[in-house]
Amino acid sequence: MDAARLKLSWSQVTAHGDQVPLYFYSTLFLAYPETRQMFPTGMAGQRDRLVTALGHIVSHVDQVDRLVGFLQDLGADHRKFAVRAEHYPAVGEALLATLRHFLGEAWTDELAQDWTDAYGLVSQVMMEAAQAAEAVHPPWWVAEILTHERRAFDVAVLTVRPQYLLPFTPGQSIGVSHPAVRSWRYYSPANAPRADGTLELHVRAAPGGAVSSRLVYGCAVGDQIHLAAPVGDRLTLWSAGSGDLLLLAGGTGWAPVKALVEQVAAEGSGRTVDLYVGARSRSEFYDTDAIDKLASSYPWLSVTYVAGSDARRPGEFTHVADRALADGDWRSRHVYVCGSDEMVGHSVAALTRAGYHAGQLHHEGFGKQWYGPAWRTVTAPDDSGGVR
Repeated sequence: MDAARLKLSWSQVTAHGDQVPLYFYSTLFLAYPETRQMFPTGMAGQRDRLVTALGHIVSHVDQVDRLVGFLQDLGADHRKFAVRAEHYPAVGEALLATLRHFLGEAWTDELAQDWTDAYGLVSQVMMEAAQAAEAVHPPWWVAEILTHERRAFDVAVLTVRPQYLLPFTPGQSIGVSHPAVRSWRYYSPANAPRADGTLELHVRAAPGGAVSSRLVYGCAVGDQIHLAAPVGDRLTLWSAGSGDLLLLAGGTGWAPVKALVEQVAAEGSGRTVDLYVGARSRSEFYDTDAIDKLASSYPWLSVTYVAGSDARRPGEFTHVADRALADGDWRSRHVYVCGSDEMVGHSVAALTRAGYHAGQLHHEGFGKQWYGPAWRTVTAPDDSGGVR
């Protein structure tokens, strides 16, 4: 398998833009119509996720150690879409047909064999992971909504109780779906694991977002939702050792940061934690009671609110990271950043310019970090995935 040849051919294919996923899904659904039910009704976001996931796989095809973990998570997670072993050959056929169509004369026997071998490796790892996951946890958990609080017009805080214990680590994301919506969106629980197994979810309704809108506007106490296994480790504390922390949160990105604060409290590790919580305006701080309670309970925690807009400074906007950098030198600390893509992107850029190195900056990435069916994804204003 020639990794360089795979990467070059993929770059040639992706030059055709949206035509590529459109051709792939048309081919798959025409040949295997039973696969259509595994995908959301609206396919616009799904097309982007396919290209993103394949791009990630191809770009790491020569880094087996990094790729295998990604594929194992992918295979285990896909059980919630009712993906079975017999579906993988169908996807492989559609993928090869798509590559052949767009590469034209550049599609050689050698390249066909490279892609066949690569997809064979990918599907084998995913199928084995899915099979192993069967013995560990169900494809999804049914959970009951215990509380549903509207904190703003477009923000709700939910407490849910899974039917069975759903283990997770603070900073991870959990897939959430409503039985009436054939889509999943990823949210980070806003709490460390509790003895009663309940989870706190902070949800902002995204424009056109089927899942988030249903959770904010169309759910009530007693309703049931579905939860998928936790994913991701970029926001967990495992790589920060026992050192002091700087936490930067924007909007409902406060949720996983809140879980990290609770974890530090539970560990009793003696860390010093400085927390900056940002919102576009003072009226958009939706969880101040909980934040203030944490600050008053733990002397090692210092909290600063950052309102981006201020009537006294028309035309100016204060970013969370800029305020933190103005307040002190945190380069001896691990920094956790969670918020919108714009907030995370600005924060990481500002911190990097200020001399903070990549190893101490923890964030989910901007844009794509988890790929949905068939292949994992993240944010965007539709409900493809992501934690906000």
